[in-house]
Amino acid sequence: MHGDAPLMQAVQLTQWQRPAVVRTVPRPRPGPGEVLLEVRAAGLCHSDLHLMHWPAGTVPYELPFTLGHEVAGNVAGLGPGAEGIEVGDSVIVYGPWGCGRCARCSLGEEHLCEADGLRGRGSGLGRDGGLAEYMIVPSPRLTVPLGDLDPVAAAPLADAALTPYHAIRRALPWLRAGSGAVVIGVGGLGHVAVQILRALTSCRIVAVDRREQALEIAARDGADVMLAADGLTAREARRAAGARGAALVIDCVGVGQTLELAAGIVAPGGHVTILGVGGGTFPMRFGAVPFETSVVMSNWGTRAELADVVALARAGAVHVDVDRVALADVPAAYERLEAGAVHGRLVAVPQAGEHS
Repeated sequence: MHGDAPLMQAVQLTQWQRPAVVRTVPRPRPGPGEVLLEVRAAGLCHSDLHLMHWPAGTVPYELPFTLGHEVAGNVAGLGPGAEGIEVGDSVIVYGPWGCGRCARCSLGEEHLCEADGLRGRGSGLGRDGGLAEYMIVPSPRLTVPLGDLDPVAAAPLADAALTPYHAIRRALPWLRAGSGAVVIGVGGLGHVAVQILRALTSCRIVAVDRREQALEIAARDGADVMLAADGLTAREARRAAGARGAALVIDCVGVGQTLELAAGIVAPGGHVTILGVGGGTFPMRFGAVPFETSVVMSNWGTRAELADVVALARAGAVHVDVDRVALADVPAAYERLEAGAVHGRLVAVPQAGEHS
Protein backbone atom coordinates (compact mmCIF):
# COMPACT_ATOMS: atom_id res chain seq x y z
CA MET A 1 0.00 0.00 0.00
CA HIS A 2 1.29 3.47 -0.94
CA GLY A 3 -1.30 5.48 0.99
CA ASP A 4 -1.90 8.95 -0.44
CA ALA A 5 1.60 9.37 -1.88
CA PRO A 6 1.67 10.27 -5.59
CA LEU A 7 2.77 7.35 -7.75
CA MET A 8 5.04 7.08 -10.76
CA GLN A 9 6.60 4.52 -13.09
CA ALA A 10 10.20 3.41 -12.66
CA VAL A 11 12.43 0.77 -14.30
CA GLN A 12 14.00 -1.18 -11.47
CA LEU A 13 16.41 -4.01 -10.89
CA THR A 14 14.58 -6.24 -8.42
CA GLN A 15 16.56 -9.51 -8.71
CA TRP A 16 20.12 -10.33 -9.66
CA GLN A 17 20.53 -12.20 -12.94
CA ARG A 18 17.04 -11.14 -14.02
CA PRO A 19 15.85 -8.45 -16.45
CA ALA A 20 14.79 -5.06 -15.15
CA VAL A 21 11.05 -4.47 -14.75
CA VAL A 22 8.69 -1.51 -14.88
CA ARG A 23 7.10 -0.91 -11.48
CA THR A 24 4.70 1.57 -9.94
CA VAL A 25 6.43 3.23 -6.97
CA PRO A 26 5.90 6.30 -4.76
CA ARG A 27 7.12 9.57 -6.18
CA PRO A 28 10.14 10.70 -4.13
CA ARG A 29 10.27 13.88 -2.07
CA PRO A 30 13.44 15.95 -1.70
CA GLY A 31 15.09 16.00 1.71
CA PRO A 32 17.53 18.58 3.06
CA GLY A 33 19.91 19.76 0.35
CA GLU A 34 18.36 17.52 -2.30
CA VAL A 35 16.93 18.25 -5.75
CA LEU A 36 13.73 16.74 -7.16
CA LEU A 37 14.12 16.30 -10.89
CA GLU A 38 11.33 15.77 -13.39
CA VAL A 39 13.07 13.42 -15.79
CA ARG A 40 12.89 14.46 -19.43
CA ALA A 41 15.25 11.78 -20.76
CA ALA A 42 17.35 8.87 -19.53
CA GLY A 43 19.80 6.82 -21.57
CA LEU A 44 20.08 3.03 -21.62
CA CYS A 45 23.60 1.63 -21.32
CA HIS A 46 25.41 -1.69 -21.69
CA SER A 47 26.48 -1.22 -18.07
CA ASP A 48 22.83 -1.73 -17.11
CA LEU A 49 22.88 -5.09 -18.87
CA HIS A 50 25.96 -6.13 -16.92
CA LEU A 51 24.16 -5.27 -13.69
CA MET A 52 21.29 -7.53 -14.72
CA HIS A 53 23.64 -10.41 -15.53
CA TRP A 54 25.93 -10.28 -12.52
CA PRO A 55 25.26 -12.63 -9.60
CA ALA A 56 24.53 -11.32 -6.12
CA GLY A 57 27.66 -9.99 -4.43
CA THR A 58 29.43 -8.81 -7.59
CA VAL A 59 28.71 -5.21 -6.58
CA PRO A 60 27.72 -4.05 -3.06
CA TYR A 61 24.27 -2.79 -4.02
CA GLU A 62 20.99 -3.56 -2.27
CA LEU A 63 17.87 -4.30 -4.32
CA PRO A 64 15.61 -2.90 -5.56
CA PHE A 65 16.84 0.32 -7.13
CA THR A 66 15.91 2.32 -10.21
CA LEU A 67 18.32 2.14 -13.16
CA GLY A 68 19.45 5.07 -15.29
CA HIS A 69 22.75 6.96 -15.06
CA GLU A 70 22.42 9.21 -18.14
CA VAL A 71 19.77 11.69 -17.06
CA ALA A 72 18.51 15.11 -18.05
CA GLY A 73 15.44 16.94 -16.77
CA ASN A 74 13.87 19.98 -15.18
CA VAL A 75 14.18 20.90 -11.52
CA ALA A 76 10.73 20.27 -10.00
CA GLY A 77 11.44 20.92 -6.33
CA LEU A 78 14.15 21.70 -3.80
CA GLY A 79 14.71 20.40 -0.30
CA PRO A 80 15.61 22.76 2.56
CA GLY A 81 19.08 24.23 2.05
CA ALA A 82 19.43 23.31 -1.63
CA GLU A 83 21.05 26.41 -3.12
CA GLY A 84 22.51 27.56 -6.41
CA ILE A 85 19.76 26.03 -8.51
CA GLU A 86 16.18 27.08 -9.29
CA VAL A 87 12.91 25.29 -9.94
CA GLY A 88 12.47 25.03 -13.70
CA ASP A 89 16.19 24.85 -14.52
CA SER A 90 17.11 22.37 -17.27
CA VAL A 91 20.06 20.25 -16.12
CA ILE A 92 22.05 17.11 -16.81
CA VAL A 93 22.94 14.88 -13.87
CA TYR A 94 26.55 14.05 -13.02
CA GLY A 95 26.20 10.33 -12.34
CA PRO A 96 28.94 9.41 -9.81
CA TRP A 97 27.73 10.44 -6.35
CA GLY A 98 30.57 10.69 -3.88
CA CYS A 99 30.78 12.18 -0.42
CA GLY A 100 31.65 15.64 -1.75
CA ARG A 101 34.28 16.12 0.97
CA CYS A 102 37.23 13.78 0.44
CA ALA A 103 40.35 14.83 -1.48
CA ARG A 104 39.09 13.33 -4.74
CA CYS A 105 35.58 14.80 -4.49
CA SER A 106 37.07 18.22 -3.64
CA LEU A 107 38.70 18.11 -7.07
CA GLY A 108 35.40 17.19 -8.74
CA GLU A 109 36.57 13.57 -9.10
CA GLU A 110 33.54 12.00 -7.46
CA HIS A 111 33.96 8.95 -9.69
CA LEU A 112 37.02 8.21 -7.51
CA CYS A 113 35.44 9.02 -4.14
CA GLU A 114 37.49 7.66 -1.23
CA ALA A 115 34.64 7.35 1.29
CA ASP A 116 33.77 3.86 2.46
CA GLY A 117 30.34 2.75 1.27
CA LEU A 118 30.12 5.31 -1.54
CA ARG A 119 32.78 4.14 -4.00
CA GLY A 120 31.22 2.96 -7.25
CA ARG A 121 27.76 4.20 -6.36
CA GLY A 122 25.66 6.81 -8.07
CA SER A 123 22.64 7.47 -10.23
CA GLY A 124 21.21 4.07 -11.22
CA LEU A 125 24.15 2.31 -9.61
CA GLY A 126 22.97 1.14 -6.22
CA ARG A 127 20.93 4.32 -5.80
CA ASP A 128 17.72 5.29 -7.60
CA GLY A 129 18.52 6.70 -11.02
CA GLY A 130 16.66 8.39 -13.82
CA LEU A 131 14.65 5.65 -15.56
CA ALA A 132 11.58 7.03 -13.83
CA GLU A 133 9.24 9.98 -14.06
CA TYR A 134 11.01 11.72 -11.17
CA MET A 135 14.28 11.22 -9.31
CA ILE A 136 16.20 12.66 -6.39
CA VAL A 137 19.64 14.19 -6.98
CA PRO A 138 21.50 14.35 -3.66
CA SER A 139 22.95 17.84 -4.20
CA PRO A 140 22.86 20.74 -6.69
CA ARG A 141 26.62 20.22 -7.20
CA LEU A 142 25.76 17.02 -9.09
CA THR A 143 24.00 18.91 -11.89
CA VAL A 144 25.28 20.88 -14.89
CA PRO A 145 23.07 23.48 -16.63
CA LEU A 146 21.87 22.53 -20.11
CA GLY A 147 20.52 25.88 -21.20
CA ASP A 148 18.65 25.47 -24.49
CA LEU A 149 20.11 22.04 -25.36
CA ASP A 150 17.47 19.39 -26.07
CA PRO A 151 17.45 17.16 -22.95
CA VAL A 152 16.73 14.03 -25.01
CA ALA A 153 19.80 14.60 -27.16
CA ALA A 154 21.83 15.75 -24.15
CA ALA A 155 21.10 12.98 -21.62
CA PRO A 156 23.61 10.46 -23.07
CA LEU A 157 26.38 13.05 -22.72
CA ALA A 158 26.50 12.08 -19.02
CA ASP A 159 28.24 8.80 -19.86
CA ALA A 160 28.45 8.12 -23.60
CA ALA A 161 30.34 11.40 -24.08
CA LEU A 162 31.84 12.05 -20.63
CA THR A 163 33.55 8.66 -20.41
CA PRO A 164 35.45 8.84 -23.73
CA TYR A 165 36.17 12.55 -23.19
CA HIS A 166 37.82 11.76 -19.84
CA ALA A 167 39.87 8.97 -21.45
CA ILE A 168 40.95 11.05 -24.45
CA ARG A 169 41.75 14.13 -22.38
CA ARG A 170 44.08 12.04 -20.23
CA ALA A 171 45.78 10.62 -23.33
CA LEU A 172 46.35 13.92 -25.16
CA PRO A 173 50.13 13.91 -24.43
CA TRP A 174 50.41 10.74 -26.54
CA LEU A 175 48.39 12.13 -29.45
CA ARG A 176 50.93 14.18 -31.33
CA ALA A 177 50.18 15.46 -34.82
CA GLY A 178 50.14 12.58 -37.27
CA SER A 179 49.84 9.87 -34.64
CA GLY A 180 47.20 7.15 -34.86
CA ALA A 181 44.25 6.39 -32.59
CA VAL A 182 42.13 3.24 -32.82
CA VAL A 183 38.61 2.95 -31.42
CA ILE A 184 37.42 -0.65 -31.01
CA GLY A 185 33.63 -0.78 -30.94
CA VAL A 186 32.02 2.35 -32.38
CA GLY A 187 28.57 2.03 -30.84
CA GLY A 188 27.18 4.18 -28.01
CA LEU A 189 30.52 5.34 -26.55
CA GLY A 190 32.72 4.62 -29.54
CA HIS A 191 30.98 6.83 -32.08
CA VAL A 192 31.29 9.73 -29.63
CA ALA A 193 34.96 8.90 -29.01
CA VAL A 194 35.55 9.35 -32.76
CA GLN A 195 33.94 12.80 -32.61
CA ILE A 196 35.98 13.87 -29.58
CA LEU A 197 39.21 12.69 -31.18
CA ARG A 198 38.34 14.68 -34.29
CA ALA A 199 37.49 17.79 -32.20
CA LEU A 200 40.55 17.71 -29.91
CA THR A 201 43.34 16.18 -32.02
CA SER A 202 44.83 15.96 -35.50
CA CYS A 203 45.54 12.24 -35.26
CA ARG A 204 44.60 9.53 -37.75
CA ILE A 205 41.43 7.85 -36.46
CA VAL A 206 40.77 4.16 -37.13
CA ALA A 207 37.33 2.69 -36.30
CA VAL A 208 36.85 -1.05 -35.72
CA ASP A 209 33.46 -2.76 -35.48
CA ARG A 210 31.62 -5.88 -36.62
CA ARG A 211 28.63 -3.87 -37.86
CA GLU A 212 28.71 -2.15 -41.23
CA GLN A 213 26.23 0.53 -40.17
CA ALA A 214 28.33 1.41 -37.12
CA LEU A 215 31.36 1.87 -39.36
CA GLU A 216 29.34 4.09 -41.69
CA ILE A 217 28.39 6.28 -38.72
CA ALA A 218 32.04 6.41 -37.62
CA ALA A 219 33.01 7.59 -41.10
CA ARG A 220 30.36 10.29 -40.93
CA ASP A 221 31.68 11.36 -37.53
CA GLY A 222 35.26 11.79 -38.70
CA ALA A 223 37.05 8.43 -38.75
CA ASP A 224 39.75 8.18 -41.41
CA VAL A 225 39.81 4.38 -41.73
CA MET A 226 37.01 1.86 -41.09
CA LEU A 227 37.91 -1.78 -40.44
CA ALA A 228 35.53 -4.73 -40.18
CA ALA A 229 36.32 -6.62 -36.96
CA ASP A 230 35.55 -10.11 -38.29
CA GLY A 231 38.82 -11.68 -39.37
CA LEU A 232 40.82 -8.55 -38.58
CA THR A 233 44.43 -9.16 -37.53
CA ALA A 234 46.45 -6.94 -35.24
CA ARG A 235 48.99 -6.46 -38.03
CA GLU A 236 46.33 -5.07 -40.38
CA ALA A 237 44.94 -2.72 -37.74
CA ARG A 238 48.43 -1.63 -36.73
CA ARG A 239 49.29 -0.80 -40.32
CA ALA A 240 46.10 1.26 -40.64
CA ALA A 241 47.04 3.27 -37.54
CA GLY A 242 50.56 4.03 -38.76
CA ALA A 243 53.92 2.41 -39.18
CA ARG A 244 54.65 2.26 -35.43
CA GLY A 245 51.12 1.33 -34.39
CA ALA A 246 48.56 3.36 -32.49
CA ALA A 247 49.55 5.98 -29.94
CA LEU A 248 46.14 5.41 -28.35
CA VAL A 249 43.78 2.44 -28.42
CA ILE A 250 40.32 2.82 -26.88
CA ASP A 251 38.55 -0.49 -26.32
CA CYS A 252 34.84 0.11 -25.87
CA VAL A 253 34.08 -3.63 -25.72
CA GLY A 254 36.49 -5.13 -23.21
CA VAL A 255 36.26 -8.84 -24.07
CA GLY A 256 39.31 -11.07 -24.39
CA GLN A 257 39.47 -10.87 -28.18
CA THR A 258 39.34 -7.06 -28.32
CA LEU A 259 41.89 -6.68 -25.53
CA GLU A 260 44.27 -9.01 -27.37
CA LEU A 261 43.73 -6.88 -30.47
CA ALA A 262 44.44 -3.70 -28.50
CA ALA A 263 47.71 -5.17 -27.21
CA GLY A 264 48.74 -6.00 -30.75
CA ILE A 265 47.89 -2.56 -32.13
CA VAL A 266 49.42 -0.18 -29.59
CA ALA A 267 52.77 1.45 -30.40
CA PRO A 268 55.80 1.27 -28.09
CA GLY A 269 55.29 3.89 -25.40
CA GLY A 270 51.62 4.10 -26.35
CA HIS A 271 48.47 4.05 -24.28
CA VAL A 272 45.51 1.66 -24.02
CA THR A 273 42.26 2.78 -22.41
CA ILE A 274 39.68 0.13 -21.53
CA LEU A 275 36.12 1.47 -21.46
CA GLY A 276 34.18 -1.74 -22.12
CA VAL A 277 33.32 -3.97 -19.18
CA GLY A 278 33.08 -7.21 -21.15
CA GLY A 279 35.08 -9.12 -18.54
CA GLY A 280 38.15 -9.90 -20.66
CA THR A 281 41.76 -9.97 -19.48
CA PHE A 282 44.44 -7.69 -20.95
CA PRO A 283 47.61 -9.67 -21.80
CA MET A 284 50.02 -7.51 -19.80
CA ARG A 285 53.02 -9.77 -20.12
CA PHE A 286 56.48 -9.72 -21.69
CA GLY A 287 56.32 -10.21 -25.44
CA ALA A 288 52.58 -9.57 -25.70
CA VAL A 289 52.69 -5.79 -25.24
CA PRO A 290 55.23 -3.25 -26.55
CA PHE A 291 57.64 -1.75 -24.04
CA GLU A 292 56.37 1.14 -21.91
CA THR A 293 52.75 0.66 -22.83
CA SER A 294 50.42 2.18 -20.25
CA VAL A 295 46.99 0.68 -19.63
CA VAL A 296 44.11 2.33 -17.79
CA MET A 297 40.67 1.00 -16.87
CA SER A 298 38.92 4.31 -17.28
CA ASN A 299 35.82 5.20 -15.31
CA TRP A 300 33.45 8.05 -16.11
CA GLY A 301 35.00 11.52 -15.59
CA THR A 302 34.97 14.64 -13.45
CA ARG A 303 32.21 17.19 -12.87
CA ALA A 304 34.25 19.81 -14.73
CA GLU A 305 34.67 17.45 -17.68
CA LEU A 306 30.90 17.00 -17.89
CA ALA A 307 30.63 20.78 -18.22
CA ASP A 308 33.26 20.60 -20.99
CA VAL A 309 31.23 17.95 -22.81
CA VAL A 310 28.08 20.06 -22.60
CA ALA A 311 30.04 22.99 -24.05
CA LEU A 312 31.26 20.79 -26.92
CA ALA A 313 27.68 19.72 -27.60
CA ARG A 314 26.49 23.32 -27.55
CA ALA A 315 29.22 24.19 -30.07
CA GLY A 316 28.06 21.36 -32.35
CA ALA A 317 31.32 19.41 -32.02
CA VAL A 318 29.72 16.42 -30.29
CA HIS A 319 26.36 14.77 -30.71
CA VAL A 320 24.86 11.41 -29.82
CA ASP A 321 22.55 9.52 -32.18
CA VAL A 322 19.46 8.72 -30.12
CA ASP A 323 16.52 6.36 -30.51
CA ARG A 324 13.59 7.39 -28.28
CA VAL A 325 11.56 4.82 -26.38
CA ALA A 326 8.72 5.08 -23.87
CA LEU A 327 9.44 4.18 -20.26
CA ALA A 328 7.05 1.22 -20.49
CA ASP A 329 9.05 -0.14 -23.45
CA VAL A 330 12.45 -0.03 -21.72
CA PRO A 331 12.63 -3.79 -20.92
CA ALA A 332 12.10 -4.63 -24.60
CA ALA A 333 14.61 -1.94 -25.55
CA TYR A 334 17.23 -3.60 -23.32
CA GLU A 335 16.66 -6.80 -25.31
CA ARG A 336 17.42 -4.89 -28.52
CA LEU A 337 20.54 -3.45 -26.93
CA GLU A 338 21.76 -6.88 -25.87
CA ALA A 339 21.14 -8.27 -29.35
CA GLY A 340 23.41 -5.59 -30.85
CA ALA A 341 20.51 -4.13 -32.82
CA VAL A 342 21.13 -0.54 -31.65
CA HIS A 343 23.31 2.13 -33.23
CA GLY A 344 23.96 5.14 -31.04
CA ARG A 345 22.01 5.43 -27.79
CA LEU A 346 18.56 4.34 -26.68
CA VAL A 347 16.92 7.09 -24.63
CA ALA A 348 13.79 6.69 -22.53
CA VAL A 349 11.42 9.64 -22.50
CA PRO A 350 9.14 9.43 -19.43
CA GLN A 351 5.72 11.06 -19.37
CA ALA A 352 5.75 12.58 -15.91
CA GLY A 353 2.47 12.95 -14.12
CA GLU A 354 0.59 10.04 -15.68
CA HIS A 355 0.30 8.22 -12.37
CA SER A 356 -0.25 11.17 -10.03
